Amino acid sequence: MKRILVTGALGQIGSELTTALRKRYGADVVIASDIKMVPRDALGAPGPFEYMDCTNFQQVQEVVRKHNIGTIYHLAAVLSAVAEEKPQVAWEVNMGGLYQVLEVARQSQCAVFVPSSIGAFGPNTPRDNTPQDTIQRPNTMYGVTKVAAELLCDYYHTRFGVDTRGVRYPGLISHVTPPGGGTTDYAVEIFYEAVRHGRYHCFLGGDTQLDMMYMPDAIKAAISLMEADPGKLRHRNAFNVTAMAVTPEILAAEIRKHLPNFSMDYVIDPVRQAIADSWPKSIDDSAARREWGWQPDFDLANMTKDMLAQLRDKFERAKQV
Repeated sequence: MKRILVTGALGQIGSELTTALRKRYGADVVIASDIKMVPRDALGAPGPFEYMDCTNFQQVQEVVRKHNIGTIYHLAAVLSAVAEEKPQVAWEVNMGGLYQVLEVARQSQCAVFVPSSIGAFGPNTPRDNTPQDTIQRPNTMYGVTKVAAELLCDYYHTRFGVDTRGVRYPGLISHVTPPGGGTTDYAVEIFYEAVRHGRYHCFLGGDTQLDMMYMPDAIKAAISLMEADPGKLRHRNAFNVTAMAVTPEILAAEIRKHLPNFSMDYVIDPVRQAIADSWPKSIDDSAARREWGWQPDFDLANMTKDMLAQLRDKFERAKQV
């Protein structure tokens, strides 16, 4: 029986995707892997785990052969803000790791999911309702690696027949794992600080509009795309997907509907603000809706309600430990 491998399984997307995949296909079918070694219960669901450095071809090959892997969700990556601090590391991980995974997939005939990002766009991209197919000239190392990854996945599909697929994620909001160095992390931090302290110092300007998505929808997008009929996929590797367009002020106003005394001020991070200002304000995901039926389940209101409830429960459980 062919199994599923998740790289970067202890990260923001990986931890929740691994749990969802195990619930859907069975715990023993999904192999979690990461370069970090932490307690297995960090994934929320028991199952096989492998220590694996994606930039090491031999390690990737050994894991794929050992577990008879048929599909790889390749999530291991350095995120936007960290990538600007460590561009050489970002290139080595984001591109070097992807290359090794694609080579193993070519040899072992694996399907591969690789997430891209709105970071793949740049300051010359139309910022309102950004089209599926448009100019991509990012001015960050993270963006450069994402554009290169999209092209490399396209190449491996057209040249070698590897079943590569992917989406361009907007900012992702999750209550399971803490922020990991992304430009849209404010949209996660704001909830944590609202519940714990009732106030937040935001590192982006209040009117900075970016598309966002609640993590359950991000997981749904990945699984749905990999289950989609390949004959209907014209774009394959870089589908725009989105759920809501928000600013820090809009998000704070929604939180105040539940926590009226919540306050927010601004301590602008010039690096992350510059990155955000180069990204789209909103994106057009009609190609994903048309080609594989993409439709988000969460809007701003029900996402905010669920985030606050989940975090209250999380912090209460932590007190009892």
